[in-house]
Amino acid sequence: MVALKHVLVATDFGEPASVALDYGRELARLFGATLHVVHVVNDINGRALGLTGFPEQTPVLIDVQHELQAAARETLARVITDDDRRRLDVRTAVLTGLTPSVPLLDYAKDALVDLIIVGTHGRGAVAQFFMGSVAERLVRAAPCPVLIVRHPEREFLRPDALETTARH
Repeated sequence: MVALKHVLVATDFGEPASVALDYGRELARLFGATLHVVHVVNDINGRALGLTGFPEQTPVLIDVQHELQAAARETLARVITDDDRRRLDVRTAVLTGLTPSVPLLDYAKDALVDLIIVGTHGRGAVAQFFMGSVAERLVRAAPCPVLIVRHPEREFLRPDALETTARH
């Protein structure tokens, strides 16, 4: 029997991530699991130091980094509905990293996540080659199963589940 105690939804706040969150909500309700909704902010300090080698830029970049993290926390608070707060054990986190997959994988291991859900645009082979895919990296290295939700595509959730989410 499948037992889900911790479900992680990785979000970049895009439309595919919104669909992934719908799946996460429904599975968390069905299994009585904790829903972890996690966003990764780009580590501009680490990236800037790696690209420019100018540590004197660090104080300004630290302020910008904090602003990015604060904005992400505010957006994350908005995507979690009042219904989510009432009916689910929801935990949110804003992480920082040079690539989203590394902090997501670390979080999944630390939180003993049973399932990771991530949305994808389903980019073509050329875009995949140049940009890579967070979803692909998660599938390759995750300590648990990964559910990849493509958007736009056929919905897996029943219409009544989506209506319940939309009403609350």
